Amino acid sequence: MRRTGLAEVLAVIAGMVILVYILFTKPFVGVADNGDFLRVMGSIGLNYYPADEPASDRFFTYAHSHFNYDYFFRGFYVSTQIILVAVARLVGYVLNSSLFDIRVLGAIFGLLLLAATFILVRYNQYRSRIVGFLLAVLLLFVFFDIGYVAYFNSLFGEPVSMLFMLLSLGFGLWLVNEEKPSRKLLWMFFISVFFLSCAKIQNVPVGILFALIGLRLMSLHYDLKWRKTALWLSVSIFVISVVMYVAAPKDLKNINLYQTFFFGILNGSPDVKGDLEELGLPERLSVLAGTNYFEGGTAIKQDDPSLQADFYDRVSHKDVLFFYLKHPSRLIDKMEFAANNSMTIRPYYLGSYVKEEGKPAGALSFAYSTWSEFKKAHMPHSLLFIVLFYAVYYAVALVEYFRARANSTRIRIELLMVIGLVGIVGFMIPILGDGQADIGKHLFLFDVSFDMMAIVSVVWLVYRIVHLSIFRRRSYY
Repeated sequence: MRRTGLAEVLAVIAGMVILVYILFTKPFVGVADNGDFLRVMGSIGLNYYPADEPASDRFFTYAHSHFNYDYFFRGFYVSTQIILVAVARLVGYVLNSSLFDIRVLGAIFGLLLLAATFILVRYNQYRSRIVGFLLAVLLLFVFFDIGYVAYFNSLFGEPVSMLFMLLSLGFGLWLVNEEKPSRKLLWMFFISVFFLSCAKIQNVPVGILFALIGLRLMSLHYDLKWRKTALWLSVSIFVISVVMYVAAPKDLKNINLYQTFFFGILNGSPDVKGDLEELGLPERLSVLAGTNYFEGGTAIKQDDPSLQADFYDRVSHKDVLFFYLKHPSRLIDKMEFAANNSMTIRPYYLGSYVKEEGKPAGALSFAYSTWSEFKKAHMPHSLLFIVLFYAVYYAVALVEYFRARANSTRIRIELLMVIGLVGIVGFMIPILGDGQADIGKHLFLFDVSFDMMAIVSVVWLVYRIVHLSIFRRRSYY
């Protein structure tokens, strides 16, 4: 039985202090609603409080610490986020049957982050105390930043993606560290992957990537039950991911398609009418170029019945993909736009405080924001930087992969390479699936993956330096 080390214990204690400071002390800190809360509240039986607050206070400007209880399933939003909010609602109702306190959900998210931190530090120290403490410090510095943690006191789905990305990696690395990993641990890995891949429709490809890693986990154990369990769970995650996309509500798909086309392809197009003709769409739709689905006053309303036959029934995201493949320069332009917005973890247009705090509308809290502010101000916002970063990361990973002899070591490196692939998914899906609409916020999963890759890179470099120093010291004697 492996003893719990000092690094992971101190990481959890320090993390708890940071979370309490940001989430549970005054003033209250959260993230204001941009309209996304409605789909979650309709499914889980919550509503705004106070019920009569004006829209100017309800959206964009002020966060919400309390919500009214309401009827379940006034709508239905398919996401694993609903499971976590349901648990929080149940606990919240026991504590206070009059109002739901969002900090109950924040506490659940906080516990998951502490668990992920403990697992990642404990099983990635490479038998080096220096590496263990460095990893702990980096995780606390990056993923406990208010840019990430403020989301915990909200009904946004971003925390689910971040937390279960960290947990999926943590459980995966735990598996490859064990000489005889248990099937219980294997289940924990796949449960984490399930929550990650079904948190949002845009995460569906992530489930497929982890399903492939699941097949590789079969080789960790020669036991037939282990192999069958790993195979069955991998196939299940693959099927669930596909079903998640196929079963997505048609209205949601139409919104994304509108955004992708009119606020993506046609937004800034040098030849709007030519693009419409190439895709077999009527010229009259040119008046919608550069508009998004939620803006008012468009020449043709976004839900106008005529658009069903003239637009929604004629194109799909497959057509969008082929269009960009035929016009790679246009795709690169969109990727450059995304890269320019890719280093901002938090949505700066959404306020942090409740109105009762007396702060200006839309005011932001910058408590414990060193990483998010450094990244926003000093990290290069360019596609070239991202490409170079990926190139170096994968070059080192491949060298380490081919140097490795043990199967478990190779699977470990494959897990670390999957982080980068998830980042690519998180970067490209918003472009191909939602155009330029709120691109910074939609790149959240890319930011999580990029930050994980950055931490892996620093830890690897320090490990190599420490390892080299030890080797030289031994050679001297």
